[in-house]
Amino acid sequence: MPDDKTFAQLVTLACHDLRTPLATVFGFARTLARTDLEPPTDRYVEMIDAASTQLGELLDELSLLARIEAGRYEPRLVAVDSLELAREAAAELEDGRAEVSGKGGTVRVPEEEMRRALSQLARAASRHGGFDSVAVEVEGGTVTVSPVTRASGPVLLGEELRDLGAAAATELVRALGGSVEVVGERLVVRLPD
Repeated sequence: MPDDKTFAQLVTLACHDLRTPLATVFGFARTLARTDLEPPTDRYVEMIDAASTQLGELLDELSLLARIEAGRYEPRLVAVDSLELAREAAAELEDGRAEVSGKGGTVRVPEEEMRRALSQLARAASRHGGFDSVAVEVEGGTVTVSPVTRASGPVLLGEELRDLGAAAATELVRALGGSVEVVGERLVVRLPD
């Protein structure tokens, strides 16, 4: 059995190698979507397109976790406003799934990865808590997601591995020097500044 570092490298390699066939599926689904297709074929092509996008996102998260685990994660840090970042994260979710409020501050994070992480944490809090929507409050470099249930807290913290997106998000924040914790019925994410 390979050691943890070797296993992480194998996962990274697998994620990389899976991108080529996935790009083919994604490209042909997009091409077919632009043609005049009759029902139900048009709906099938939409489903293939959406599924290939989701597979790409899962590969991104798995690859990120493997790079962090192997000690090979090298983030490209940029200065961004935390409130704007939270708004962009909420925009990736279904309408009304996350309501964002508060006052932002400047944080230095890998923008795309952190936007995805905040989006995944809000989605996981909603999904695993059984809520239609969650509140995302920003105060400087702190982002709070609520409500969080007793059952969903360990999932959001990556202690109970039932949501790859939440686990990747938590590991990313911690790898950057931030923190993620559950305080009462709130998930408190402190971003690095």
